[in-house]
Amino acid sequence: MTRTLDTKGLKCPLPVLRAKKALRDHPPGALLVVEATDAAARRDFEAFCREAGHDFVGVEESAGILTITIRKGA
Repeated sequence: MTRTLDTKGLKCPLPVLRAKKALRDHPPGALLVVEATDAAARRDFEAFCREAGHDFVGVEESAGILTITIRKGA
């Protein structure tokens, strides 16, 4: 299961808060792909994953848009 969450235009902490809410409905192991434009999103999501027990799979950047992939932990 993979879901994409559009948080483009939102500033910290809103992208992480929206991702946290979206992950509630995901089973463990499911992927969440977050699209963000906030430059701080990369480090915010890395910290969020560490704290919440999720896997920070990776991040790609293209034309100012960060595409962050998270795997939900148990």
